[in-house]
Formats: sequence, C-alpha cells, structure tokens
Amino acid sequence: MSKSNQGVLIFALGGVGEIGKNMYVIQSDEDIVVIDAGLKFPEEEMLGIDMVIPDITYLEENREKVRGIIITHGHEDHIGGLSFFLKHLNVPVYATKLTLGLIEAKLKEAGILNETKRVLINSDSEITLGQMRATFFRVNHSIPDCVGVCLETPEGYIVHTGDFKFDQTPINNQYADIAKMAEIGDRGVLALLSDSTNAERPGFTGSERSVGAAIKDVFSKAPGRIVVSTFASNVHRIQQVVDAAVEFNRKITIIGRSMVNVVQISKDLGYLHAPDGIFLEPDEINKLPAEQVVILSTGSQGETMSALTRMARSAHRKMDILPGDTVIIAATPIPGNEKFVSRTVDQLYRIGADVIYGSSVHVSGHGSQEELRLMLNLMKPKYFIPIHGEYRMLRMHGILAEQVGVPAENIFLLDNGDTVEITGGKARYGPKVHSGNVLIDGLGVGDVGNIVLRDRKLLSQDGILVVVVTLSKQNGTILSGPDIISRGFVYVRESEELLDEANRLVTQTLTKCMEENVNEWSSLKNSVKDALGRYLYEQTRRRPMILPIIMEV
Repeated sequence: MSKSNQGVLIFALGGVGEIGKNMYVIQSDEDIVVIDAGLKFPEEEMLGIDMVIPDITYLEENREKVRGIIITHGHEDHIGGLSFFLKHLNVPVYATKLTLGLIEAKLKEAGILNETKRVLINSDSEITLGQMRATFFRVNHSIPDCVGVCLETPEGYIVHTGDFKFDQTPINNQYADIAKMAEIGDRGVLALLSDSTNAERPGFTGSERSVGAAIKDVFSKAPGRIVVSTFASNVHRIQQVVDAAVEFNRKITIIGRSMVNVVQISKDLGYLHAPDGIFLEPDEINKLPAEQVVILSTGSQGETMSALTRMARSAHRKMDILPGDTVIIAATPIPGNEKFVSRTVDQLYRIGADVIYGSSVHVSGHGSQEELRLMLNLMKPKYFIPIHGEYRMLRMHGILAEQVGVPAENIFLLDNGDTVEITGGKARYGPKVHSGNVLIDGLGVGDVGNIVLRDRKLLSQDGILVVVVTLSKQNGTILSGPDIISRGFVYVRESEELLDEANRLVTQTLTKCMEENVNEWSSLKNSVKDALGRYLYEQTRRRPMILPIIMEV
C-alpha cells in the first residue's frame, strides 16, 4: 500500500492497565478498525454492578469511519461487550467459526442477530477494511480458533497477537503459525501489540495436555462422584474431562447455563468430540451409582451465584455436593477472586469432599516470559506496545522487549485512552482520547456512575437515616414529626435514647431556622443534615446517609 502523511493512531479503550474489557483501536486517516469488545467483572467496590464494558464515546463520535470489528477469540473478556457495542455501532463482525458461534448466541439473546453482519474468517483469510488490509495467523490459547491479526496500514504492518502461548502439544493438534509469524516479521513489523498477562512468570507455560494426564489420574483413584469446575469457555479442558469420563466409564451432567451453552455450541460446530449418550440430565445422573458420575460445572472463581458455590451451600435446586465427592477446581483465581475461591474450597472441605486445586490441574492459556521473548523475536517490531494486563505486567513485558533488542524509547506503556501516533514511520505519544467504564446493573447500561456507587458505598458502610417532617404552610410550625427511620445504622429498640435525642435536635434546628426566617427547603434540609450528622458522629463515630424529607400542608 502507498505511504500516507495522515499517519496511524493506536490506542486501547480497555485492556491496558487492567485485566479484561479488551478493546483496541487502529485508526488510519478516515478508517477505524476495532479489535475485540470484551467485558470485565466488577471490582469489589462496584457494589451491585454485574459487569463493566468499555466506554465507546470516541467510536460513536467517529461512527462513519468504523469499518468493522475483528474478534480474536471467544472468551468473555473479548466478546462479552459485543452486543452492547453493536447496539450503538452496527458494523460488520469478523471472527473464526467457534468464536462466531459463541457470538451468535449472545446476539440472539440480545435480539440483534438478524441485523448484524457476521463474516466468517480463518487464519488464511484476507479482508479489506477501508485503506487497511487484515490477515491472520493461528495462535494457541485455552479455547480453540484463536487468531492474531496483522493489519497492513499506509504506514506499515501493525500486529495484534491476541491472547497466546506456544503449546507444542495442543489438544486439537492445531499448532501456532510460527512460520507465518516469522514471515510477517521478515516483512517488517512497524508496531507490535502483544499479550502481557504472564509477563511476570519466568520460563514457558505448560501444555494443556499435561492437565489431561492429571485429570485422568484423579479419575482413576476417585471412589465416588467427581465434580469438575472450570471456565465454561475452556473447551480444551472440557474435552479432556470428556476423554477421562469415557476411559473410566462415567457419565457427565452439566451444571451452569454458560457451560451448557458452550458445550452445545462446541459440539454442534465440531470442536468438542463426545460419544452419544455420555451427557445426561441431572435427574438421570442421580439414578446412577456414584462411581459412574461426573458433574461438570461453572464456578471455578467462587462467584456467589455460580453452580459450584450454590452446590457447596446446598442451595442448588438440582444438585448438592456430598461427603466423599472429589471436586477438581481446574482453574486459578483471577486476581481479586482469591478469597472467593478460598471460601468455596473451605466450604467443600466442611461438607466432607476431597478438593483438588492449584497448578496440578490447571495451566495458563497465556505465554510466560520465554514465549513472550519468542514472539518478539519472530516479529522483530520497530515499536512495541504491551497490552492485556495490569500496569506491572506491561512494565515487565517492556523490560523483556528491551532484553531482545527493542530500544527503550520505542516501547510505549499506555493507559486506556492514551494514544500512539505514527507518522512517516516515527512514533510518539498522541492526544488522549475519551475512555472509561460503562457499568451494567441489571438492564441498566451506563445509568450507574460514580455518584451512585459512592452512595451505595455509604449505605453499605453506615446505613441510612430518613427524617420525615410536616410543616405548616401558613406559619411554618411543625405539624407532625420529626419521624426518624433507621436502616442499617442502629438497631432501633436498643438505641431509643440516641434517636429520641436526634429527634429533639431536628426539632430544635428547624425551630431555629423558622425563627430566623429561613424557609427554603434546601437550606432547611442542609441544616438538619449538618446538625444531625455532627451529633451522630460524636455519639457513634458513624456517618450514615441522612435523607431529610420535608413536606408542607
């Protein structure tokens, strides 16, 4: 392609400086290509929030330039925000067969399947997106059908690796396109965006096949039922559970809606191979002897409402964990989820289950330091932008890049919204673009912001006090009240003296305001809040939310 003076802008709206919510943007003049549209699960302080997706205000403001969105693979942190994205920007979606199958299930649920243009790609595809051309290369990960993306822009080649590792013995015998990566590197890579998730971990990441051997070892020894919990989208792991069940003459039941969906889609598309009759409904499996049963479930992260957690609490309507069960948690906790997993493991032990978890039954889907160095050596980029990970991971990946010869000044560590501008083959930090989080709470998208979260935090910490007063419109005297209602602050029956004094204080404050001819509602409410807030803090060292309700009759 011919050179242009317009330059290329590269930035992330999600996925740098954080885990999840991946979304990357490459803009060349009048053309924008988006890579991935993921979600992340809420942090602990995001009370009541179900999920978090990227803020796409910049893309909406430039909607006429967006040529399409490429999805590298089918994990939630790469496809989970797509249906929300497409409701605002109806652009073509490019994805591989399994990824597209998982996406279509989400679009159907969102009611936008028919109006969304979906384009099937594979590692040999070439697509034109305005003045950019995209080609692909196969990578290994913990789900089949993953690709990296090579975008040919007027400035040069920009490569996005997607999530990857180099698995020398992959379950599906689909090997990484190392020769193709080397060929791309030989052509000259202007900028490389590469997965940093395991940048702090030395050596190589183990092969998924090693987990299969560990699972079969557990199956050979377990005397009763076996419960396996893993990520619903880890099709390779599910395949190995199926293989072990076949070998040891066990039947499988699936617990957890997301797991049921992924297994069904993977089977239909030929990515999961299982003999007829191996999957049974929970009601059928309960009739079999314990030594013939496998329960495959979600909940490997200890999520409160997940199948494994509810079974551990005896709160699942179809299945319980029983003494003597063997539970395999075939995943490691995502940062922040450690205590939830620990709590679930503890509960399982209390029941009397034998719990197997940790590195023996899990390997990461992301490359460790030697694999990251290998990718850098294959691509030989002029400029390097680490992505997918918290800031310390990006920083470590930058150090690895320096070790293999990328000059320090050619390495760009970004936060969401930071841009790299490349013009005439020279890169520099560009103008910051609008980015941020959109919070999803139930059916509400973006209607919960920092102020609402702050209020929820206050309510969760010290509760709320509602003060109801009725005033006379004629002379401003108190006709009824004040009535004080406490929720989450103090137990009323044991704090009558405190609340009686609070009542007297509100009456005194309002009377004083009336005598001083202060009758604006906002002034009255602020006076009540200030006086009551000071008194309650002095007495209790708590700061409940105070909500005065003043009525005139």
